[in-house]
Amino acid sequence: MTLLHLFIVALIQGLTEFLPVSSSGHLILLPELTGMTDQGQVIDVAVHVGTLGAVVLFFWRDVRAALIGTGQLAMGRRDSAEARLALGLILATIPVILFGLVLKVTGLDDQMRSMAVIGWTMLIFGIVLYWADQKGAETLEAGDWTLRHALIMGLWQAIALIPGTSRSGITITAARYLGYERSDAARLSMLMSIPTILASGIFLGAEVIATADAAAARDGAIAAAMAFGAALAALAIMMRLLRSVSFTPYVIYRVILGVILLVIAYA
Repeated sequence: MTLLHLFIVALIQGLTEFLPVSSSGHLILLPELTGMTDQGQVIDVAVHVGTLGAVVLFFWRDVRAALIGTGQLAMGRRDSAEARLALGLILATIPVILFGLVLKVTGLDDQMRSMAVIGWTMLIFGIVLYWADQKGAETLEAGDWTLRHALIMGLWQAIALIPGTSRSGITITAARYLGYERSDAARLSMLMSIPTILASGIFLGAEVIATADAAAARDGAIAAAMAFGAALAALAIMMRLLRSVSFTPYVIYRVILGVILLVIAYA
């Protein structure tokens, strides 16, 4: 792959992974709208690793607490805030893993990679995000996260396996619906992304390790580094903007893009 192609893929993945606009949807659209060749699974894994590194670094204090909590759970402790956080992240990840396996076994994951599907999900879930953001109360903070809420958000997260839905978008929608403040809704969504991206990376990585060569490994390393930088910038910008701006700008973008894609798909 050329350096420009790697840069474009990494930039799209890095900027859209944590914004509520669907990274997978944009990556699927890239070859369809530009004529570029599909980047392949090696690059997919690489850019996911890059974005994973960005969210871990940005939310390191929370990640450290979850790691401590995981150790406490292993020793049978569930009474600390760290243990509850770790258990919540585990519960929130189970639905998306199970649903992902179902889609993979049935082959539905490939069948849903179409412009029409992405157009509808962009449009519908953009409107749902707007509704939840406008109607949801702002009475809860990340520290109020319960296991019940973790499971509810995990079920919503599983829907994000449909291209165009947006993992961050659907989990933020769920959190706002449950009454979490905007910045805390985004924070919980980002923390939930860590085990999800890790599970996805391990699953995809197992498929490509045997086929990856030196050139693919080099391209993957470059793409991961660029995706890391883009994701870190996107996280910083979004978390700063949420102090004064709602999710409406992202909704407007989703609706406009969804309508355009549907016009193209059905023309």
